[in-house]
Amino acid sequence: MAIAMFYHLTRSTPQSTMATILPRAIAAGWRVMLRGTDPAALERLDLALWTDDDASFLPHGLAGGPHDADQPILLGAGPIGNAAQGLMLIDGAITTPEEAAALERVWVLFDGADEAALAGARRLWTGLTGAGLAAQYWSEDGGRWEKKTEKAARQG
Repeated sequence: MAIAMFYHLTRSTPQSTMATILPRAIAAGWRVMLRGTDPAALERLDLALWTDDDASFLPHGLAGGPHDADQPILLGAGPIGNAAQGLMLIDGAITTPEEAAALERVWVLFDGADEAALAGARRLWTGLTGAGLAAQYWSEDGGRWEKKTEKAARQG
């Protein structure tokens, strides 16, 4: 059963938060679709993820290549193209309750200083929980991630 985890970024960058979440997903054997809204930002992220430091390397590819289906982490703006169990949403990207319900996890990273991002995250929370999906809201106000609220999945 899917759970949507909302990360209200006030201190961390999306990239540092990804660096915490994505290795755990890969270690669990999941594929992840990382969906954004800005192709140029996704290209910058793709370049940033190619590092010489083997300890921080995340196997990934940018959507639109011949091996999309094989990528453990696929970066793109469109539909899931790698049979992912997890979907990470950045830069205001969205999902539907139907898409989310078929996954193990949805991570929503949003900028706490951006009113439009906050409003978008609230709409997505309302849409997903209204459709019966479980959700958690995480904040880093105290300097570390803390679960602030949780809504259980609705059965039936």
